[in-house]
Amino acid sequence: MLTDRNYFLLAVLIYALSTVYSVFLWRKGFRRDDFANYLLLVLGFAGHTTAIFMRGHDLKHCPVYNTYEACTFFTWFILLAYLAIGLWPRFRFLGVFIAPVMLGIGVFALMPTLDPPHGPTPQFTGALQSTHASLSLLAYAAFGLSCAAGLMFLTQEKNLKQHKVNALLSLLPPMQRLEAAVSRLMVAGLALLTIGLVTGAVYLRENPDQFQPRGDLKIIWSVVVWFIYAGLLVARWKFGLRGRRFALAAIGSFIFVALTFWGTNLLSPIHNR
Repeated sequence: MLTDRNYFLLAVLIYALSTVYSVFLWRKGFRRDDFANYLLLVLGFAGHTTAIFMRGHDLKHCPVYNTYEACTFFTWFILLAYLAIGLWPRFRFLGVFIAPVMLGIGVFALMPTLDPPHGPTPQFTGALQSTHASLSLLAYAAFGLSCAAGLMFLTQEKNLKQHKVNALLSLLPPMQRLEAAVSRLMVAGLALLTIGLVTGAVYLRENPDQFQPRGDLKIIWSVVVWFIYAGLLVARWKFGLRGRRFALAAIGSFIFVALTFWGTNLLSPIHNR
């Protein structure tokens, strides 16, 4: 019988195929229909979902208590957000950027040392905890998609500056729509993160004897991320941060989130009980 890790490995292999196909789409200037790439990611999502549900069923809790589980849950929410947006064909181009991210994090997550055996069942459970984890990870997924839209914005800008024909014949949305997508995805992510932080705070307040949130690195990091994205949106609306600078800010902010998410999660006593 296949284990949850076997199903996740199968999903990662499908993400590898999607990445190869994404390179093909990129070289062709996105002038080919990318439904096949979307379908590959749907198939990978099916295996990915099976892996998460199997792990959650075995552990009887939301599987986010080691690096492997955090990686699988984090990337699952990124892909879920993309597949929802990709129902509109004009936004399926984002899969070209999503596939390599899924592959890279998936290969990293499969390292055996990142998935040690579980000890006693963690006590940080309940509806509020699940809501907090789900909304927070969905927020990071939205930030990831805003990063992907920012990358596409820079690609289109470069093509137009070099007068490349594929910038005109491409199936990609115009630059104005891409910039709007970066902003709207960022707003959605910030709203989800806000609700996620509030639900987490309510749960901690209801369990003061079990958890000591003061000085917890993950909580501090989450607040910093909130201020980063709130600051970017304020800079856009009030101080005219637009175009290339706004796209670069979206990309840089998500790189910071992706590189620091795992370490802060491991160093947080609350998130490793």
